[in-house]
Amino acid sequence: MRTRVCISIDTEFSIGGAFTSPDRQPVAEPMVWCEVGGRSQGLGFLLDQFERHRIPATFFVEAAHRYYFKDQDPMGGIVRRIAAGGHEVQLHTHPCWAVFQHEDWRERVRREPLQDEFFGRAEEDTVHLLRQGQQTFASWGLPAPTVFRPGNMQHDDAMFAAMARCGIPYSSCVGLAVFDSNDPRYRLYSGAHRRHGVLEMPVLTFQDWRLGGRRHLKTLTIAGTSFAETKLLLERAHEQQVPLVVLLTHPFEYVQRRDDQMRTARGNALHQDRLARLCRYLDGNRDRFLPTGMGEAGSALQAAPDERNVLLHGSGWRSICRLAEQAVNDRYGSWALARQGAPA
Repeated sequence: MRTRVCISIDTEFSIGGAFTSPDRQPVAEPMVWCEVGGRSQGLGFLLDQFERHRIPATFFVEAAHRYYFKDQDPMGGIVRRIAAGGHEVQLHTHPCWAVFQHEDWRERVRREPLQDEFFGRAEEDTVHLLRQGQQTFASWGLPAPTVFRPGNMQHDDAMFAAMARCGIPYSSCVGLAVFDSNDPRYRLYSGAHRRHGVLEMPVLTFQDWRLGGRRHLKTLTIAGTSFAETKLLLERAHEQQVPLVVLLTHPFEYVQRRDDQMRTARGNALHQDRLARLCRYLDGNRDRFLPTGMGEAGSALQAAPDERNVLLHGSGWRSICRLAEQAVNDRYGSWALARQGAPA
């Protein structure tokens, strides 16, 4: 049995400080393309790697930003470029964008706490947001989304009931080290699990170290996991016949930047190397691993999902090496950006 591997990319714009400063506004394309010196180090880099290694990916595209951008529709060209590359485009929503539907949004964000959670949200509100996303996909000329992922991995049982009502058959809402609802029904580490008739395919959560009776959980991301750790987890997933491994990333994680507009930015060589090595590894090991989109994986697993909830173990030593590697990369990046932004 080959282990299906889904590389998922949350693709979104930035509020850009608009909620806290009246002279700032949301940032659109720069947060996705991440251009540095006229070259895209974000989405462009990802698409190039996927094409080079024949990797179909899944882009979870934010749709609620339309409340702000309305007819400008800066995401339209982006999703068409992604779809033209043969990748899946699926639905991603951050509820905080919904405040822009109100003319008095500045007053609202000053007097009310920012609402960017699906956890604890009324089911009807979630249904409204999901349907807004479905309408946005229709306006882009895309097929209706079949997989949903909430912003910040925020989820609860009501959200799954809302997805069922909206006819969304698959989801990737759970990443326990990012958000844990403390509901045992959603303490999902791996696999594929039906909830309210929706097939949930969680981002893999693994144990990266254990000290005595204390264990540390980590969700599998490109930015937060070394290639050595990812390779080990893939091999252990295959050995234990875990049917599906889902990874998470974002286009803006492939640059180091001082602002969302990318005025002072540089490519993040460490993160780019991790993604490139992963793509090469998957391409070279197709006898054991099947790179696939999440909708395609959901369709294949739907008839007989593997309800085992396997917690894979990483390596404490590899975790230490990753922390040291990341610290050096971050420190050097900060120094390089400060030098880049210094007056001549």
